[in-house]
Amino acid sequence: MKNSKKSIMHALSMSILLALSSTSYAELVVNNNPASTSANSSSASLNWSASDASQLMEDDDSLEISPQGSTSVTTTLRSGGSASISSSATPQKSIQIRDTSHFSSQPAVNARAALVMDAQTGEVLFSKNSNMSVPIASITKLMTAVITADARLNMSEEITLQQIDFAGAGGKNSSSTLKVGDTMNRAELLLFALMKSENPAAAALARTYPSGRSAFIAAMNAKAKQLGMTSTRYAESTGLDPHNVSSARDLGILVSAASQYGLIRQFSTTPTYDFNLGYRVLKSNNTNALVRNGGWNINLSKTGYIGEAGRCVVMHATVNSRPAVVVLLGASTSQARTNDATNLLTWLSTLPKRI
Repeated sequence: MKNSKKSIMHALSMSILLALSSTSYAELVVNNNPASTSANSSSASLNWSASDASQLMEDDDSLEISPQGSTSVTTTLRSGGSASISSSATPQKSIQIRDTSHFSSQPAVNARAALVMDAQTGEVLFSKNSNMSVPIASITKLMTAVITADARLNMSEEITLQQIDFAGAGGKNSSSTLKVGDTMNRAELLLFALMKSENPAAAALARTYPSGRSAFIAAMNAKAKQLGMTSTRYAESTGLDPHNVSSARDLGILVSAASQYGLIRQFSTTPTYDFNLGYRVLKSNNTNALVRNGGWNINLSKTGYIGEAGRCVVMHATVNSRPAVVVLLGASTSQARTNDATNLLTWLSTLPKRI
């Protein structure tokens, strides 16, 4: 048993500072009762002022537990301001993880590959084909978010979607509720990419990166190498291309790193959001049913699907006071993916509580 458990040390040491102008804000409405339909029931509003945003983006030792229920943003970051983010990291050695799924006390999963890791200690609690490199679909967008955050770009800059953002990748077209000519700021593009997994949003983030798309993809691969993600390669920013590959082990490292960005935690776990583009409103739901339905303290989430990858999801969650990373790759259906995630989280809740 001891030989079946390896430790992954945190791949990233990071401090994050965010400075927004006092005129930049977003009103966040948290509804703690999902069954409630009243706008005034169990809700609280808060404005993302400069100090609030700085606090949100700080690198805390202990992550805040995400609220139960639904979250909707009623106004958006629509005015001037810039984000300043600094980070430091050192490359990590490759660690091979042995499968643990043959132990009778652990649940079986439908997914081709899976990993459950204690996010604080790096202890691997569950592993199935964790070293196998496979297509990862829109899990790609988690690295897209990290590169966007690391670039210190103005998150309030207005960006207009172009035809090239809808071109797709890997021979796949990009279906979307967005349209050519839609204009929004970079923060809204990031939210679209993380919570609704909009491919044109992720493509536009890469296109508007300094020196363009090719530099963005180079930065994705450089970051993966820096983090020690030895089985990972990125060909583009959306996940449509099956040449975007990684392993459950590598994605465990990425989730641990991405969970240190407060904005990524917030955006990826927003259950519902009304995107007000001025001339139309797009009502959007998170692609992860466990985030939409509440019930688990999920701090970070990203789903993915293309035919070559199957149904995928990565999460950072707090269960029994234990911060944990859950990775599922290649489930056969959306329901199988949700069942796998629920079973692993339920099993995790039976383990001794972290003090």
